[in-house]
Amino acid sequence: MAGPDVKGAAAGGTAGLAVGALLVNALVWGVSWWPFRELERHGLHPLWATAIIYTFSLACLLLVRPGAFGELLRHPSLWLLAVAAGLSNVGFNWAVTTGDVVRVVLLFYLMPAWVVLLAWPLLGERPGAGSLLRLALALGGLAIVLKTPDSPWPVPDSLADWLALMGGFSFALTNILLRRLNQTPGAARILAMFGGGMLMAAGVALTGTVMGLIAVPPAPGSAWVGVAALISLAFLSGNLALQYGASRLRASTTSLVMLSEVVFASASSVLLGASELSNHMLLGGGLILLAVLLSTRSSQTD
Repeated sequence: MAGPDVKGAAAGGTAGLAVGALLVNALVWGVSWWPFRELERHGLHPLWATAIIYTFSLACLLLVRPGAFGELLRHPSLWLLAVAAGLSNVGFNWAVTTGDVVRVVLLFYLMPAWVVLLAWPLLGERPGAGSLLRLALALGGLAIVLKTPDSPWPVPDSLADWLALMGGFSFALTNILLRRLNQTPGAARILAMFGGGMLMAAGVALTGTVMGLIAVPPAPGSAWVGVAALISLAFLSGNLALQYGASRLRASTTSLVMLSEVVFASASSVLLGASELSNHMLLGGGLILLAVLLSTRSSQTD
């Protein structure tokens, strides 16, 4: 029988691997703006790129768990999860391709505000004083981030802003639905999220293409197919890493580690000239991240 030191070392090793897996997922999402912009430079709109990525992930899942589709059909409530997850990907991937990356990521991470507003009607969780404080901090940070010298009011002033807010709201709804639907089979939930990513991105892209707002995907070529294949593998690996890490750590720890996505996105975009860190962005972003940290602390003590 292993002694306590051996058991403690094993537990510590498992926790270390879990944290490392979450960091891999955060890195993939944090720097995803760059390959999406590369694909757009070669004529592939981020919505078509998103549809390709999730088609690949969906095919891989069905190869491993072919019975997941039947489980999904037996739980029609998961289709709402598919829509929410799909819209979250549509908003984020499109926004980081066209807007200031740091601004987009901060607007996307307004989850504490949206969760407070959604948890009451969907989960019956009435907001307490702590929840209202987090809501006020997040909304205050939002107002500061949105206020620019060119806009007299703190309102979204670009498509990227609206997409980031929509994506963040959908991301919060996705998390609420995952809690509400936690009794459904895990493979069916993952299938719903992958399927939603594919269907929502493809549906919006097709609608935009028919309306002449989004370019038709270019013919397959080495200039973009290789990038698309690599980012598809990266997203699949990141999702598997998330499943591994999140299943072995407290939810509060997972949320805290995932904040590193903001660091990865900010550092990479500033270094590559896709963002500028102004004083008001730092102040507003600080308030939003403080709301996220308080939300993490609250979940740890609940």
